[in-house]
Parts: sequence; structure tokens; C-alpha cells
Amino acid sequence: MAVKIKDVAAHAGVSVGTVSNVLNGRATVSTAAVERVQAAIEVLGYVRNDAARQLRAGRSRTIALIVLDVGNPFFAAVARGAEARAAADGFVVLLGSSGADGDHERLYLDQFREQRVAGVLLTPANADGDVVERLASAGIPVVLVDEQTSRDDVCTVSVDDVEGGHLAVAHLLAQGCRRIAFVAGPLSTRQVADRLTGARRAVAEVRDAELEIIETEGMTVLAGRAAGESLRERSDRPDAVFAANDLLAVGVLQALTMLGGIRVPEDVALVGYDDIDFAAATVVPLTSVRQPAEALGATAVDLLLRQLDDDLAPDERQVRFRPELVVRASSSAGTA
Repeated sequence: MAVKIKDVAAHAGVSVGTVSNVLNGRATVSTAAVERVQAAIEVLGYVRNDAARQLRAGRSRTIALIVLDVGNPFFAAVARGAEARAAADGFVVLLGSSGADGDHERLYLDQFREQRVAGVLLTPANADGDVVERLASAGIPVVLVDEQTSRDDVCTVSVDDVEGGHLAVAHLLAQGCRRIAFVAGPLSTRQVADRLTGARRAVAEVRDAELEIIETEGMTVLAGRAAGESLRERSDRPDAVFAANDLLAVGVLQALTMLGGIRVPEDVALVGYDDIDFAAATVVPLTSVRQPAEALGATAVDLLLRQLDDDLAPDERQVRFRPELVVRASSSAGTA
């Protein structure tokens, strides 16, 4: 049976109120009483029920973060930024990974709602779903992370992926590439669709350029390797590849260079997206479109905390970052 605060009080020979004052660091307790309470806590193994304390105080100190894939280094960086910002205000972050599955996402949301989290940071499995309405009806503030919405009453933090796609392909075209393949991942994903829109705009600006779309089931290294293997066997393979994220790009790079003897960038130039930590350490350092992942997480927490304090003007609810192209050897010969 769990040790309760009244057990500590009885063992220390003090009142429950005195134990509470000691636990909350109030200076109204004598040194002798503090020592007796601390000794009782150690002997009995008392563990403070912080969740109950927070409920009585009227506000939880816990924030939920649900991402699509915690195994993706991009989302791991988002979580790092969120945790650091939350800790600065005395909050902690609980992390869930939905696997882009709506049912799994709902399980997390139900569990976090039962725990009375202060709010939810969410990269939704289905951007067109009703998750925002369901959270709002439960009185739980939400910030959409790496997602956009036409609703001006919803807080979002995102990156301009159309501009990112344009940056990637415009760079490849500037290197003289004209036959470009977009290794996409699922085109139903909003971020992928936006990156494709940007890529198409860049291709449309050059008269003899063309863009081929290679859709994959996932956005993993293995999916990228499968796409790279299919390209490797073709006699009409493109002279450049833009991958929708760095994991796909790493897989393409493995298939072309390590398994196929194709030179990157001399035979095929390659650009990824996200600029994960591993991008600079691949066998050929990877050119990538950088997203400020940690800033996304930190900004999402900031928006949530300001919602809790009712300190957000309507035009401050949606924050969009601009991406940055980081050029390395995979797309430009002679680049370190």
C-alpha cells in the first residue's frame, strides 16, 4: 500500500499541515520538525503524488508532445527544443509517437487528457481531422507542430516547405542538372506535397528541365534505399535526386554509392531535407534543406504557455519559419 502524507505525519509526530509545509519548502516550520519529517519520508519511502498536488493547485506542470515518428531525428530535435523551453518555466514534457496512425494518436490523447496535462503539442496524423475540436471541447489548449491550418484561432508553428522545395531544386538546376527525380514519401502528407509544389515551381523556371516523382510508402532509410536501387538499375536515370527528407536521401545515397558504384555528385547529385545531425557525417556529406527543429519545439511550448496565460494576440498565433539550404559535397563537386 502506498505511503500517504498522513503516515509521514504520524511517524514524525507532527500535523499533516506541517508535512505539507515541509514538502512545499515553506519557512514556517522549525528546523527540528523539518528534520523529523525528512527522516520519516526516508524511512517510510514516501513518494509525493505530484499529479494530485497539481490538480489541487489548478494547473498541471506537464505538457504532452505527440509526433509522427520519434525515431526520425528531426522529431527528436523538436522534442529537445520543447523540453528545454518547458523546463525554463518549470514544466516537463511527456512524449508520444503516433506512427502517423490516427487510432494510436487517439490513444495517446485520451491518456494525456486523463492525466490532465496543461496542453498538447501535436503533429497530427491527419491534418484534416477533428483533433483540435476534440481537445478544445475538453478545455485543453493545443499547438500544431510542423503543421499549418487556415483557422486563425488555432496556434501553429511550421516551416515554409514550398520555399524549401524550391530552394532544393533551384540549387540542383544551378549545378547544371536537368533531369531531377523527387523521392517523395507519401504524397498525401502535407509537408511532402508542399515540397513537391516548390520543386515544380523551380523546374518551371528552367526551359529544358524536367521532374520525375517517385512515391514511396514511408520516409525511412529503407524506403530511400529501395528507391535508389530502382534508379541505379535504369539506363535513363536522372542526373539529380531531391529527397523529401534526409532519411530517404541517406537510403538513396547508400543504394547508389555503397551498393551500386555510382558517384555522387558526379553521376547523380543529391539533396535531402531537414538537415539532421547525421547529414554532415554520411559517406558523402549530404546537402540538405535545414529546418530549425529545436526552434520549432521551443516556439510551440512558448505559444502554449502564452495561451495558458491568455497572452496571445490573434496575429501571434501562427509562426512560420523560413528554411535554409546547407550545401555539402552530395550536390556540388569540390564542396567539403
